[in-house]
Amino acid sequence: MQFTEEHKALAKTVKSFSQNEIKPFIEDWENNGCFPAHDLFKKMGKLDLLGITKSTSVGGLGLDYTYGMVFAEALGYAADLGVITAIGVQTDMATPALDRFGSKELKNEFLIPSISGDYVSAIAVSEPGAGSDVASIKTTAQKKGDDYVINGQKMWITNATQADYFCTLVNTGDGNPHKNKSLIIVPSDTKGLSIGDKIEKLGQLTSDTAPVYFDNVKVPQRFRIGEEGAGFKMQMEQFQEERIFISAINLVILDECISNTIEYCKQRSAFGKKLIENQSIHYKLAELQTEVESTRALIYQACDNYVHGSEFTNLASMAKLKSGRLIREVSDACLQFYGGMGFTWENDASKIYRDGRLTSIGGGADEVMLKIICKNMGILSYQK
Repeated sequence: MQFTEEHKALAKTVKSFSQNEIKPFIEDWENNGCFPAHDLFKKMGKLDLLGITKSTSVGGLGLDYTYGMVFAEALGYAADLGVITAIGVQTDMATPALDRFGSKELKNEFLIPSISGDYVSAIAVSEPGAGSDVASIKTTAQKKGDDYVINGQKMWITNATQADYFCTLVNTGDGNPHKNKSLIIVPSDTKGLSIGDKIEKLGQLTSDTAPVYFDNVKVPQRFRIGEEGAGFKMQMEQFQEERIFISAINLVILDECISNTIEYCKQRSAFGKKLIENQSIHYKLAELQTEVESTRALIYQACDNYVHGSEFTNLASMAKLKSGRLIREVSDACLQFYGGMGFTWENDASKIYRDGRLTSIGGGADEVMLKIICKNMGILSYQK
């Protein structure tokens, strides 16, 4: 993939923002249990960073997704997947369908303030009994006059405690589970909507994650995005950009993990020589860096196919699978080279180990990615 001067300028801006407006505050935000989303997003909005791929008619830059991928990769300089993932919810998970299929009125009310950073958004799809299996969600929206009345529960919702609205996937009918769903915008202050206790997670401690409950929540039917029954298809489309984003945000973090470990091994001595002088260590680090570059090439190719209208679902699934497994492999290997220091909370490798584990779960688990890949290989039919 060839990057233009505009790509490089965007990467430079995002890198600077990540290093100066996010990274220095990570420890405090982890201790506080979440980052200040409204404050941070407002700063990003002023730099036009929240609508890079959104339509110019709603305040976006109207750029193709190669710029979105560059944005995602450069966010890695923040060195915290919790904040980065929350930003991705705002840019790549809760708002793409609204931009493409939402009414002008709906865009004016919710999308424009999201791009400016005045609103924080969340995507409400997962449920206690339906995570990666999106077709199995149970939350319903029944028509009553000009409104929908929503009942159900959503789980693992990023930005939940700070969100101004939820892009919510619900069942608006019976029958085919791929054709009975709709995406509906639900403001967080709507009567009957409540947020559960923040979930104590293994990692990504800067990001607030909580369940969301809908108890006879009434919203106007005009808050539906696009046609009724088209929600599943829209959500699957949102997932594709999400998977490229989730894969790309790991790249710089992986690079930094390896380079920091190299510097440590150059300084640390054991048994009369520097750790880096051990062939097993410097060969392993070389292998890991090769894997990172291979994964980067895969992500870039998936993005390039997407932008040029070629088949990319298979490559995006492979990229997501590879990125999730690689961040586990790299952080685990680097943690080992730190010895006892690797088993401390403050160590960079241990943080990546904790924060990165979610990559193989969120946005479609590894097993779902493998199922998509098998389907494209024509071997899924052999499943008993």
